[in-house]
Amino acid sequence: MTTLYVAGVAMTKFGPMPGSSVRSLTAEAVEACLDDAGATAADVEAAYFSNTMQGVLEGQLSIAGQIALRHTGIEGVPVVNVENACASGSTALWLACQHVQSGAADIVLAVGVEKMVFDGEAQRAAVMRAFEGGMDVSAGDEALDALLVLGAGVDGPSGSGHRTKFMDIYAALCRAHMARFGTTQRQLAIVASKNHDHSVHNEKCHFRKAMTVEQVLASRSLGYPLTVAMCSALSDGAAAVLLCNEAGLRKLARQAPKIIVKACELTSATTREFGAFDQHVARRAALAAYARAGVGPDDIDVAEVHDAAAFGEIFMTELLGFCAMGDGGPLAERGETRIGGRIPVNPSGGLESKGHPIGATGLGQIYELTQQLRGAAGARQVGGARTALQENSGGLLGIEEGAAVVTILQRQN
Repeated sequence: MTTLYVAGVAMTKFGPMPGSSVRSLTAEAVEACLDDAGATAADVEAAYFSNTMQGVLEGQLSIAGQIALRHTGIEGVPVVNVENACASGSTALWLACQHVQSGAADIVLAVGVEKMVFDGEAQRAAVMRAFEGGMDVSAGDEALDALLVLGAGVDGPSGSGHRTKFMDIYAALCRAHMARFGTTQRQLAIVASKNHDHSVHNEKCHFRKAMTVEQVLASRSLGYPLTVAMCSALSDGAAAVLLCNEAGLRKLARQAPKIIVKACELTSATTREFGAFDQHVARRAALAAYARAGVGPDDIDVAEVHDAAAFGEIFMTELLGFCAMGDGGPLAERGETRIGGRIPVNPSGGLESKGHPIGATGLGQIYELTQQLRGAAGARQVGGARTALQENSGGLLGIEEGAAVVTILQRQN
């Protein structure tokens, strides 16, 4: 089996970036990634480019990656454009892993970028419509209606103001979880408060303001039990990862601490009952990743999980095996997911604070975990981190995400 290495990583700041473009954000991330690896554009033998919104918002279709990457000096090599909902960036990474493992190349780039923040109601409405394309548009509100039934009897303030339909779906999923396990709104606020605390130490975050549990609960309701402070914002940003094998590593000028990709597993949704949690798309990806990496949940030192809403972190800590089903809220309440806790989750600040430029999100998680494993995360460093897990999922098909990726990274001794 080919050993895969993360040779270089980079990400831009996430958040509103006036004056930026898909092209400029791509260049910033790619150039920093190559520099981090001690590589040049000429070393890149193939590239996977992740983006979900440019076609909808700017009309740029088909060859967005070739256009954006040409201005970084990467051209003439295979370039594949990738779109897989919120898991797009991680899917680009999965494809890059397959490419290197096949023996077709020694050095391959995965890059994700999104330009989502525009002025004006027309552009904002276009973004909102684009999010709805991440579910089965032929099925109308069938999935949401099914989730509303599962959470019947759990009521609270209705939402107000701008939000995507996915926030209504997250809220409905959360109410179903509350009805089944007794999860509380305060536990969600504890998760969000923890992540906002972590964000203070991450200069690349969209938001860098600590928030108390009470402040999270007092922020604007997006539909019970979610408030604005529990949810991710629309953001601009880009991130990049350079993968290589042993031969590729020898070609590079810089030899940072060696980070190995022990597993990178992509799964898609299946038809199942809500309570069949062992069949959840992310659970199946996690089990496959653990098996391939030869580790289990107790071996993970730090994790970055997809928390477009704080409920996502609670649910994923359960599905990833960090605790029993239904214990995700109490796990956070006990402080076990904070930096310094038993299993630190989202030391970056998570999507609630860092932002969620969809095409870049998964690769931004890999950037954070690589920094953690290198011991280069500064004030948010998780002590002794050697094995890290990333979970990134997106879209909605039936009652679960349409796609999920779980990646396990490990520092080589």
